Amino acid sequence: MSHQESSSDGSLPPAKESRGRAAYVLVLIVALVCGAVAAGALWNAGARTDRELAAHRHQVKATTTGPAKDPSAATRYGTQPQALAPAVWEQPAHVSRSGTVHVPPRTPQGRTVTIWVDDAGAPARPPGSAADRMFASLSGGIAAAGAVGVTGTGVVFLVRRQSEGHRLAAWEREWEQVEPVWSGRLHRGSDAGGDDD
Repeated sequence: MSHQESSSDGSLPPAKESRGRAAYVLVLIVALVCGAVAAGALWNAGARTDRELAAHRHQVKATTTGPAKDPSAATRYGTQPQALAPAVWEQPAHVSRSGTVHVPPRTPQGRTVTIWVDDAGAPARPPGSAADRMFASLSGGIAAAGAVGVTGTGVVFLVRRQSEGHRLAAWEREWEQVEPVWSGRLHRGSDAGGDDD
């Protein structure tokens, strides 16, 4: 008989409770490992992409040929507001180019600025920095760990809840067999025709 499985206060017995805690600790460990693996994979992928990009990006000096236009409201409140200004520069093959480039706000005409260009000499975004790569890696790792942790915790919770339901149903079936004998209803019920005590 397993009707002694719950303690006097109705909580799970220590063995079952410690198994439940162990399951949650296992979920935590798996989530942390998955987060670390995801962060490492993102770091390596970002480093590879940045190396490939850096091989085709070049810094050149450009001279503005007109004043910078005020940045839009969307970029004005960013961490590094950028304005646009017309400029001329030489691409790596010493061919003169002109176009619109990103410059700090309020850059006057005739100012020399450093810009990034691609192999064709067109303005391009710079290769990613280690700080950007670290942020992306940590964000991805935390997201992966969170997803695995939430999913694993939900699975453990559902399994424990289903197990508890089965355990209580089994206890109820056993009690239906034991209770008439234990309470004495079985004997009195046969004399009086019911249990009217």
